[in-house]
Amino acid sequence: MKIAIVGGGAWGTTLAQALSDNGHDVLVRDINKDFVNKINKTHTHPFFDTTLPANIKATLDLKEVVNYSEVIVLSVPTKIMRSVLKEINQELKEPKLFINVSKGIEPNTSACVSQIVKEEIASKNLKGYVNLSGPSHAEELILRKLTSLLAASDNLDDAIFVQNLFSNERYLRVYTSNDVIGTETSGAIKNAIAIVSGVAYGIGLGENARAFLISRGVREIVMIVDALGGKKETAYGLAGIGDLIVTASSMNSRNFQCGLKIGQGMTVEEALGSMVQTVEGIKTIEAAYQIGVKYNLELPIINAAYDVIRGNSTAKEALARLLSRSLKEEKIL
Repeated sequence: MKIAIVGGGAWGTTLAQALSDNGHDVLVRDINKDFVNKINKTHTHPFFDTTLPANIKATLDLKEVVNYSEVIVLSVPTKIMRSVLKEINQELKEPKLFINVSKGIEPNTSACVSQIVKEEIASKNLKGYVNLSGPSHAEELILRKLTSLLAASDNLDDAIFVQNLFSNERYLRVYTSNDVIGTETSGAIKNAIAIVSGVAYGIGLGENARAFLISRGVREIVMIVDALGGKKETAYGLAGIGDLIVTASSMNSRNFQCGLKIGQGMTVEEALGSMVQTVEGIKTIEAAYQIGVKYNLELPIINAAYDVIRGNSTAKEALARLLSRSLKEEKIL
C-alpha cells in the first residue's frame, strides 16, 4: 500500500526504508530541498551513506503527501508538531490514520502528541492514532539490524494494523499496547535522562555514577507517567527502560551527545547548534520540570537538569546538591 511520511530526517527516512522492505510505496515530505533532492535524484539517505529503494520518493509539497495515502506518519520535532498539524488539517479531504514516531512533550502545555493531534486535527479527519516508539537508533535500523518497537493506540485494531505494517521476520518486530499516554511519556522523558547521562559522562563521572543516575531516573519517568494517567508498567517495557538503555548509554544517541557537550563546557545553545539531528531532550527537561511543579512530584534529577540547562547552576553544582540530599530508603514506586 501507499504510505505518507511527514518529516524526512534521520528517523523518518529510515522508517521509509523499513516500509519499502515490507512492500509499500512511500512518499516522504520535507521542507529541506537538499533532503528531497538526495532521495529523488541519487536515492540516498539524507543523513547516512546508504542507498534507498527506488519506490521511496520525496516532495516539498505538503498537499501532495497528505493526499498520497490514508496513512500519515508524523516524524517532525514535537516543538513544531502543532504548527505542522494545523497545516495538514487544512489540506485533509478525508479521514486519515496518524502514526506518530516523534518522542517529546510540548513545552508550556505539557501535551503529548496524541493530545496535540486531537486538538489540531478535526474529528471528521481523524480516522485513528497510533504512537510507534521503542529502543531504536536510526543508525542501526538503516543497516537493517534487529530492532523492536511498540505500537500503542486506544484502538487495538489500529495498533495491530501498525504492528503488521512495520513488522518483518528479518529485522523489525513490533509489539502492541493500549497505553498511549504511558508510551508517549516514557519515550519522551527518557530523552531528559539521556541528557543527564551525557552530562555526567562529560564532567568525568564513571559508569557507577551514570548507572545511579539512569536507574533513579527510571523512578522519575514512572512518577511522571503515573501523574499524566499512563500505566506505570509501560515505563518498564520497550518504550521506557528499553528506549532508555540505548538513549542514555550510546554515542549514537543525539541526546546523550548533547548532554556530553554540555558537560564538557558548551552552553546549551552551543551544544544544540553543533548537533546535526534534532535533540528533543532539552525541551523535554523543561516540560518534565513543569509537570513536576504542576503535580507536586519529587523529581530531584529532573530538577537538577533543569537548573543546569537554565544556567542556574553548573553540572558539578547540581550534582553536589543531589548528593547532599538527606539519606533515605530506596523506593522504586
